[in-house]
Amino acid sequence: MNAPAKTEDFVAPGAQTKPAVPDNVYAETVLAVEHFTEHLFRFRMTRPAGFRFRSGEFAMIGLMVGDKPIYRAYSIASPAWDEELEFFSIKVPDGPLTSHLQKIKPGDTVLMRKKPTGTLVLDALTPAKRLYMFSTGTGIAPFASLIRDPETYEKFDEVILTHTCREVAELKYGFDLMEEIRNHEFLAELVGDKLKHYPTVTRDPSFPQQGRITDLIESGKLFTDLGVPPLDPATDRGMICGSTAMLKDTKLLLEKAGLTEGANNKPAEFVIERAFVG
Repeated sequence: MNAPAKTEDFVAPGAQTKPAVPDNVYAETVLAVEHFTEHLFRFRMTRPAGFRFRSGEFAMIGLMVGDKPIYRAYSIASPAWDEELEFFSIKVPDGPLTSHLQKIKPGDTVLMRKKPTGTLVLDALTPAKRLYMFSTGTGIAPFASLIRDPETYEKFDEVILTHTCREVAELKYGFDLMEEIRNHEFLAELVGDKLKHYPTVTRDPSFPQQGRITDLIESGKLFTDLGVPPLDPATDRGMICGSTAMLKDTKLLLEKAGLTEGANNKPAEFVIERAFVG
């Protein structure tokens, strides 16, 4: 049994009685935690029997800090078919939630509101040949869900995941996802060569692929490297998740190429997730 944390960092241990929560909140048990860098970690927790979501959606997750719950929006990184829930998070030293969340251990309790939502879902896009997933940092999380969902490959012939970080170490989660898919008992055959992974860094000259994804789109280097034609609304669809500046700049580039932003109630050529944990 985990020793209780200090009062100011309180997270109710899963091995003890779970805290009383409102009817619209689940109290779930942390199953595993993996720290990638001093800034990034992922964790898996139990999935409530009645919890349903579409791959790419986010949920409000939280902790009891003192005597009050604190919630933030987190994309669900596991696919809709997974029996567990996975999340990928940054560590913010003074963040109201992440300063506590980064200390969780297996057996601890995480709270989650019952209603998932979000725009990075396949239903918000019209049919096409190729799907781009543009991500920076932990913005890869919803795409971790979608690239492990068979429906993605039923709807698109080619899926391109771009992931831009400052340093090589921050790309590890993406590389681990690709390795998991290659070795998965049914995803490996289903995905085949349909999925392309395009990682880049902005502050580490040791890595072969350099630059912001917006610069690589604008220069055309992204398409040259991948051996595909430039963005075309007749064949291409896009999803964007990352920093506020990256969302704005990538959106402008997609619109310049003739793609139109869509939503759950009005599917179109690209979608953006604006509810992103900070």
